[in-house]
Amino acid sequence: MLDYGGPIMSGLVRNFEGVVGPDSAEYALIQQIDATNLPRHVAVIMDGNGRWARRRGLPRVEGHRAGIDAVKSIVEFAARLGIPQLTLYAFSAENWKRPIDEVNTLWSLLKEFLRREYPTIQEHDIRFRAIGRISELPESVREELLKVEFDTKANERMDLLIALNYSGRLELVDAVNQLLSERVRGPIGEEDLASRLYTSGLPDPDFLIRTSGEFRISNFLLWQIAYAEIYVSEVLWPDFRGLDFLEAIVQFQKRERRYGGLESRSAETLS
Repeated sequence: MLDYGGPIMSGLVRNFEGVVGPDSAEYALIQQIDATNLPRHVAVIMDGNGRWARRRGLPRVEGHRAGIDAVKSIVEFAARLGIPQLTLYAFSAENWKRPIDEVNTLWSLLKEFLRREYPTIQEHDIRFRAIGRISELPESVREELLKVEFDTKANERMDLLIALNYSGRLELVDAVNQLLSERVRGPIGEEDLASRLYTSGLPDPDFLIRTSGEFRISNFLLWQIAYAEIYVSEVLWPDFRGLDFLEAIVQFQKRERRYGGLESRSAETLS
C-alpha cells in the first residue's frame, strides 16, 4: 500500500497510483513537490531527436519516432501533476528547410500520435489546441488537428498546445497585422498585442524546459516567456521521461520568482 504522506501530498501521490511504484525515483520526487506551487504553464522545446538517432546509427526520422514516446510520457505526467497548461514546440516555421521526406514523415507521425493517443487525451480531460500558421499545413494534417480540437473543446483538466509551423517573430507579425486589420486606434498597449497572440486567453509560461543541453530559445514564444524560469536538461528528447520532468518541477520550486523586484527577505537584508 502506498504511503500518501501529508495532506498536501496525498492528492499528487494518488494521481500516480498504479503508474509509479513506492520504491521508484519518480515516487521520491513526487513526495518533494508542493502541489500549491506548481507552474501554471510549462513550455517545452523538444530538442535532440536527430542526435539521438545519429548516436545509434539510425536515420533522423527514427529519432522523431522515438520522440513520440517522450511526448506521451510528459503529457501524462503533467496532467497527473495538475499542470493547467502545457505547450510543446513540435515544428518551427524554419523546419520546412529540412529534406521533404523527413518533413512528410513528421506529419505522418503527428497524425499517428493524435489517433493513437486520442483515448488518453480524453481520459485525462485534456483540451487540445494547435498554434502557429496552421493554415499552411497539409490539408490532411489540418483536418486531424481540427477534429481533436473540436472533440476536446469541453475538456477542462489541462490545455495541451502543440506549436506547429510556429515562429515567435511571425506570431508577433501576425498579431500586429490583426491589429491593423481591425483598425485599432490610439496607442497600442501590451494587452492589445497579447490578446492577438496564438496563446490568447492563456497565462504566459512561467517555466520553459529545453532538452539536449542547448542554451537557446529558438524563436519560441518570444513575447510570452519574458519572465519564465528556464531549465536546460542534458537529456535528449527521445530519452526524456516522467522522471526528468519531475526533476525539472522540483528545480522550479526551489527558485524564487521576483519579476524584477527584490527578494522576499530584502527588508531584513537592507535594514
